[in-house]
Amino acid sequence: MRLEKTTALLELARALAGSAEGLSLDEMATYAQVDRRTAERMRDALRLLFPQLEELVDGRTKRFRIPGGLDGFAQAPTPDELAELHVVARGLDAGGGAARAALLRSLSTKIQAALRAPVRRRLQPDVEALAMAEGWVMQAGPRPFVDGPTLAKLREALKALRTCRFLYAGPHGAPRSRSVVPYGLLFGRAYYLVGPEAGESDETAELKLWRLDRISELELGAGCGGPPASFDLAAFAARSFGTFQEALDDVVLRFASPVAPEARRFLFHPTQTVEEQADGTLIVRFRAGGRLELVQHLFIWGEHVEIIAPDPLRHLMRDELVKALGRHGP
Repeated sequence: MRLEKTTALLELARALAGSAEGLSLDEMATYAQVDRRTAERMRDALRLLFPQLEELVDGRTKRFRIPGGLDGFAQAPTPDELAELHVVARGLDAGGGAARAALLRSLSTKIQAALRAPVRRRLQPDVEALAMAEGWVMQAGPRPFVDGPTLAKLREALKALRTCRFLYAGPHGAPRSRSVVPYGLLFGRAYYLVGPEAGESDETAELKLWRLDRISELELGAGCGGPPASFDLAAFAARSFGTFQEALDDVVLRFASPVAPEARRFLFHPTQTVEEQADGTLIVRFRAGGRLELVQHLFIWGEHVEIIAPDPLRHLMRDELVKALGRHGP
């Protein structure tokens, strides 16, 4: 029954998109073989799905149509979609991603400019209301400050398959000149370029992470083959709990019953599995590197989490606790 209703709604949308003069409610009811009240509900549903639905006055009768023909009737955005662009852009601004936020705002402007004036005026109040009513919780932590030209040049290098030459400032010492084959970009609390230094073969290439805020005087270099066909950026990122790429550990964590429901909803790693225990505790297992970042995260769970394995991760947690106690103890 639901599929039949969906089919009838889409068929009516096609009729409204293919009619130059539009259909009245009675004509819509006749076309869809429903009563007038059902036709009104179908019209209201179509107005939500296709905001460009026009209402035309023909004497004492109102007629409805979807301008743009059969090819364009599904292209107009909804208020929710446009508002989401604004909300995500504000979130990127708050997190230091102004360059990426500017791209979303540019996209939003182009979409709205392509809309017909009546549709744009009808959408604007809902878009503004939603954009003002939704926001982001401020997160503590470092911000990935990156200037727009650097990000744009890196994307150009990725598209054109060209190496990147730049000065790279490490934690200590003067910046050094580097030439890197770009494999991809990782976005998080800091932005990173992923790739080996130029001149290494695919077999011996050591993948490195280059923080974008430490890159300066970036220039595009010679052409390169780009990443090998076997490289998977998502798989590479999933190797680590956070950013740092280390040997993989089989991590096993036990969460106490008071926090088990919250831990059950928490994503620690894409490879995780969870096991609910009879005593109300929760066992979480996953395979990843990045021990220090994991330990730093587990601090927020306090006494309610226990590291079951591996032993080096337990030892690192004890060492970090001792250091913190030495700073804050008597």
